Amino acid sequence: MDLFAGVHAQNYFTLQLDYIWNSNDLRLNSASSNSVTFYEQDRKSSQQVVIFSAMIYFRRTDSRIRPYLGTGAGVVHLSSRAERLVASGGAPSLPPDEFSSTSPAFRAHVGIDLQLTRGLDFRYSFSDTIGSNAISKQLSPPGLRGLENFQNLFGFVIRFRR
Repeated sequence: MDLFAGVHAQNYFTLQLDYIWNSNDLRLNSASSNSVTFYEQDRKSSQQVVIFSAMIYFRRTDSRIRPYLGTGAGVVHLSSRAERLVASGGAPSLPPDEFSSTSPAFRAHVGIDLQLTRGLDFRYSFSDTIGSNAISKQLSPPGLRGLENFQNLFGFVIRFRR
């Protein structure tokens, strides 16, 4: 889910504030090549993100088809809880049953607005939100990559004109 509000600063430039929420089922796998220690754990995780973006449109505000490119920064809150231990062997070091993290995030998104009526657009957007990886920090050994959350979003834009 992505709720947003924005203002056209010019024909080709918009400022937008987004609140994004999503939930994901995860399976963590851990195994050591030099021992018989391993585990598989199912988890439920969710993210809440607030991002302030600048968007560049490639057509004027009165165009029926308006592709755009946007980027912004904000904050992401990740929560994760264990659902069940699928398998384990040896004495694995499991992540805590519940953990959460709040950290800065960067978002890049592209999309297109298609005008349906005078005040209603259909929007498709593809985005990548990048932040620190609170999940990898709980693993033993910790992962090295950041967390990326890719989203394909479809929805509607209600436009208010002056």
